Amino acid sequence: MNQPDNYYMDIALEEARKAAAKLEVPVGAVVVNSGQIIGRGHNLREASQDPTSHAEMIAIRAAAKEIGSWRLEEADLYVTLEPCPMCAGAILQARLKKVVYGATDPKAGAAGALYNLLEDNRFNHQVELVTGVRAEESSQLLKDFFRQLRLGKDG
Repeated sequence: MNQPDNYYMDIALEEARKAAAKLEVPVGAVVVNSGQIIGRGHNLREASQDPTSHAEMIAIRAAAKEIGSWRLEEADLYVTLEPCPMCAGAILQARLKKVVYGATDPKAGAAGALYNLLEDNRFNHQVELVTGVRAEESSQLLKDFFRQLRLGKDG
């Protein structure tokens, strides 16, 4: 495993834990440019009641604001869960260079599980994709969260 990928995924996992603490689905993301974190985010759909408040979207918005441009051509995104179609679209629009994700999303994944929008050469931009980094930890956070949610509803 690439050492920087591991390091930045640790930070994405911290973001995911913040989401879980707020009873949000535990997904976290960070955007990195030249070794600096320029955006971070975690799911906030419940708190915001905004369906676009995914971790990736929040991190991408923060990164664009930080550098003063929507073009994130030299930046990499680290996210604990495979991006959905909406987030994959935003990744392409932002022209991110690389996406590193942890757990695969068999129900909504658009970076390999159901579709692979990020490497599709029919689009005017493709993204380097690295999968499975800290996958077990990312997956376990999600499993634990949904188990607790079910227990809370049953109890």
